[in-house]
Amino acid sequence: MSTRKPTAPAAAVIPARPGPQQTPDTADATEVANAVVPGEGASQRTAAERATVRLRDAPARERSDDLPRYAPEWLRLREPADAAARAHALLDPLRSRLAELPGRADGLVVHDVGCGTGSMGRWLAPLLDGAQHWVLHDRDPYLLHFAAVAAPRTAADGSRVTVETRRGDLARLTPQALTGAALVTASALLDVLTAEEVGTLAAVCAAAGCPALLTLSVAGRVDLTPAHPLDAEITAAFNDHQRRTGMLGPDAVTVAAEAFAGHGAAVRAHPSPWRLGPDEAGLTVQWLRGWVGAAVEQRPELRERADRYLDERLAACAAGQLRVVVHHTDLLALCRPTGGAP
Repeated sequence: MSTRKPTAPAAAVIPARPGPQQTPDTADATEVANAVVPGEGASQRTAAERATVRLRDAPARERSDDLPRYAPEWLRLREPADAAARAHALLDPLRSRLAELPGRADGLVVHDVGCGTGSMGRWLAPLLDGAQHWVLHDRDPYLLHFAAVAAPRTAADGSRVTVETRRGDLARLTPQALTGAALVTASALLDVLTAEEVGTLAAVCAAAGCPALLTLSVAGRVDLTPAHPLDAEITAAFNDHQRRTGMLGPDAVTVAAEAFAGHGAAVRAHPSPWRLGPDEAGLTVQWLRGWVGAAVEQRPELRERADRYLDERLAACAAGQLRVVVHHTDLLALCRPTGGAP
């Protein structure tokens, strides 16, 4: 995965993993809408469409110097690979649990933590039946606007999907905030959290009695074809970089599984690898630059060899000769319903 720049403060709800670029410092609501849905500005959407979106505490021009800026361009670039990688095998047990829930007039309430530009909702909402209300959580109001305007409108069976945004930190996510929640989701989040933050997430979900679907956590393994003598060294340096400042990196799924299991949840894990070939060359190039760059940042003595390595890998990618598998893991934690049996 790409590097995490700049380093976010502890206890933050981190958007989907940042890419090698940062976002501009200014954008109004129309610019955001046009960036996500070309040709569909805020003023062009119908009243019915506007009614499905409720924004909370996220004015378009709100800015804070302490907020990391993650490029929507990178998040959009990786979205197709994310969608192809997520583990469909976890959907049937999730659907079974959701079917056991008592019906609500407004349908399923889903909280997407660290939502970034909202790719998790765009993937999952159309795969679930029934009306849904998505609550999108992120620290960055800029990304929250992207997520809101590009949110899906219909579920798998044509039922209505609505959305609201909440700006906030994982540290302030409480069981009360999840009252009535049917599901908590996150994508590319666990590995940029600390063990304490993961423990908080597990405790809150368990206290609220709602399942959690946590996708695309890095597994610490990368397979490149053709192989290169420096592959293993770059991978190890990158993994060490991911663990800096207490982040879990490739240990995240193990720590999360233990945390949820400690609260009595039934936990399932499933591989969700990116498989990148010639058709994904644009993503591969950006991923390579970020991956090698993080390794060099962690181990500066690699720089000279890593520069040559990167040049060779980029040339192979341009020639359509490079294949990359970036291993991830998806996690489904079926917490005990509040006041009920597991």
